[in-house]
Amino acid sequence: MTTDIDIFDARFAPVVAGHPKLEKLATGAIWSEGPVWIAEDDSVLWSDIPNDRMLRWSARDGMSVWRDNVEFTNGHTRDHDGTILHCSHGLRAVFRTNVDGSGQRTVVERWQGKRFNAPNDIVVKSDGTIWFTDPPYGLIVPEEGHGGESEIGDCYVFRFDPQSGALDPVTALPEHPNGLAFSPDESILYVSDTSGALPGQGENHCIFAFDVVAGRELANGRVFAQVSPGVPDGFRVDVQGWIYTSALDGVHVYAPDGARVGRIGVPEKVGNVTFGGRDRDVLYIAASSSLYRIALRTRGVQRP
Repeated sequence: MTTDIDIFDARFAPVVAGHPKLEKLATGAIWSEGPVWIAEDDSVLWSDIPNDRMLRWSARDGMSVWRDNVEFTNGHTRDHDGTILHCSHGLRAVFRTNVDGSGQRTVVERWQGKRFNAPNDIVVKSDGTIWFTDPPYGLIVPEEGHGGESEIGDCYVFRFDPQSGALDPVTALPEHPNGLAFSPDESILYVSDTSGALPGQGENHCIFAFDVVAGRELANGRVFAQVSPGVPDGFRVDVQGWIYTSALDGVHVYAPDGARVGRIGVPEKVGNVTFGGRDRDVLYIAASSSLYRIALRTRGVQRP
């Protein structure tokens, strides 16, 4: 398909030099989220949340159902040991599986004896700590979880240390924390607030930036970017520190100075993205019913 690309800043032009093609790889989901690249077999896994399943696509095999009855997983990432970390609305927990989907075991499911709301997106820092967001969507959106009431009474970003077992909320600033990613040097944590995605829940559709202090605490929370139309549901960062975030009309691209440098148009509302391919230069886009990809002249941060 013809790719709709906007260049708002000349710095973005080299990334899309040659006007790369946006490819539609697969379709048939209700709401696509949480793509994760699996280098071992050159595939992408992603969530189809309302259908309570995870899908898989590879050039060799096309699209297939990777796992059914996954308890409404949303975001995923790879841990340092190669396992996959999953955020589950249904279990109200973070769990892990082996790369083939076997060996499911819980990583963390309660804070101070109280169940989480609905873990949403997740990243692993270079020191092995696991950071995840916990908005209420599995509680308040019937098709994305089992529903229920918040036991915690707020929505936090959490930091979990598998070595010590320490679990700490690091911020409650975003009303509905959703996507998150570290800058390449891990000095900044970006966290989106998507409370404006649902009527009556809030008005925010922004990305916050926080300074990471001593590798474990956050300070100086400030609005980094307002994303419109739509909300910054999920995003990833490339090696030059640019943020590639979901929006209603495609993928919006922001430089570290907060300037929106470009837009990659996608014909469906975007849920989340991930970098993949042998050189991490392919952006995979989970958008509503479909999975897309576009090859860029940049590389995603490989963490882990």
